[in-house]
Amino acid sequence: MIGTSLSGVTFISVPGTVGKMTAGDYAFGGFEYYMMVIGFFIGYFIVAGVLLPLYYRMNLTSIYTYLGRRFNVEAHKIGSLFFIISRAIGATARLYLVVNILQIFLLEALGVPFWVTAFVLLLMILLYTFEGGVKTIVITDTLQTSFMILSLIACIVYILSNLNLSFGEAYSILEQKQYTHFINTDINSKTFFLKTILGGMFITIAMTGLDQEMMQKNISVDNLKNSKKNMLTFAGTLLFVNLAFLFLGGLLYLFAIQNGAGYSSVTTIVEGKEVVTNLFGFKDAAGNVTNIMGDDLFPALSLGHFPMALSVIFIIGLISALFPSADGALTAVTSSYCVDLLGLNEDQQKTEKQKKRLRMKVHLTFTVVFFALIMVFKVINEKSIVYLIMEIAGYTYGPLLGLFAFGILTKFTIVKKYAILAVTLLAPVLTYLINLYVTNNTDYRIGVELIILNGFLTFVGLWLVRSKKLEVA
Repeated sequence: MIGTSLSGVTFISVPGTVGKMTAGDYAFGGFEYYMMVIGFFIGYFIVAGVLLPLYYRMNLTSIYTYLGRRFNVEAHKIGSLFFIISRAIGATARLYLVVNILQIFLLEALGVPFWVTAFVLLLMILLYTFEGGVKTIVITDTLQTSFMILSLIACIVYILSNLNLSFGEAYSILEQKQYTHFINTDINSKTFFLKTILGGMFITIAMTGLDQEMMQKNISVDNLKNSKKNMLTFAGTLLFVNLAFLFLGGLLYLFAIQNGAGYSSVTTIVEGKEVVTNLFGFKDAAGNVTNIMGDDLFPALSLGHFPMALSVIFIIGLISALFPSADGALTAVTSSYCVDLLGLNEDQQKTEKQKKRLRMKVHLTFTVVFFALIMVFKVINEKSIVYLIMEIAGYTYGPLLGLFAFGILTKFTIVKKYAILAVTLLAPVLTYLINLYVTNNTDYRIGVELIILNGFLTFVGLWLVRSKKLEVA
């Protein structure tokens, strides 16, 4: 579970958020991201206390079966469809980050095109999902997660040693340079701490509690008590690991400044305020100097300024961060499509051989879809993927959040054909229009609480189309 959650985004993008910089409409820096991590932590308790007991009580294999039992087949399929869309976009955003890093800092100088890098990595992931059984995946994911954490520790130890600083001395310097501030008190800012905590909480409820891949790992535990223990232990571990990645981010900026990596700064106006963006010159293999920031900082220093041994450890850590999340996502969307949308498990007409062939075709099709989405992210070329993923999740997971909330918190049924489909499609559109209006006409900026707004609009829409007849208990 830790390996699936701590993808390349955590490994690369979280350290990059520490510097004062901008990413789209975001102005952030320091350890502000940790407020979202605290929101994640609270969210895991809600998932463990509310959703896990529900899934165990109903003895679910696919969690979207709940929507089918609670409402109708339409709700079941819509829930699965939104999961597939959400997981595909989120997974490919994470994949893009790793592919782009390998491309820029290793393969571009060798003349390898971006699409070739993406294709080869996806092919490796595809073969990995074919060859590895459940036991193999558990063992290899555990090893990969261990390598990622070891890479994190090795980089922290090296930088502290290089700068001749203890842990406490480094933190004091970061504090003086205002790299360690946790709380953004500007209520209009996208990263205002209360908005970030609440947004992080609901993102966890949606991206973990309503995510087939993540919940499958929990409901496969032999009983509810151990499943809760598993989730809460995992939640506590993430508090420490994310803090370590943020500390590493601060150290990277100190290293870049003190080792003459071409430090400069640019002042821009974001949300009506001056924001200083730290840039660091990086010399590529051809001797050309380019400015780097955000997600590019860690790989640039690791592959251009760290010793060869640490560069190798970095690559191992990066690949280790990629595979547990990517292979799981590809397998999960294939499984959900076959089980929830095609109803393959209940299909008595097809032989096992025919079912296996169909699963293979679906799996290969999603691999092609993943490749196409990676190329789309290449065009977007966002410099801080972690916040982009949270914003996309606000639109795609919001309808799932509203559907499950309406099912759990009310006793009403919905019998009108296509009513659920209409509501779940309309809510994200309204959310986008509201966000656009607020951004263009007020000083307030909607941040990660976007998912709350989307879920609320979905809930209200379902309430308006509800049947007057209560569900039979």
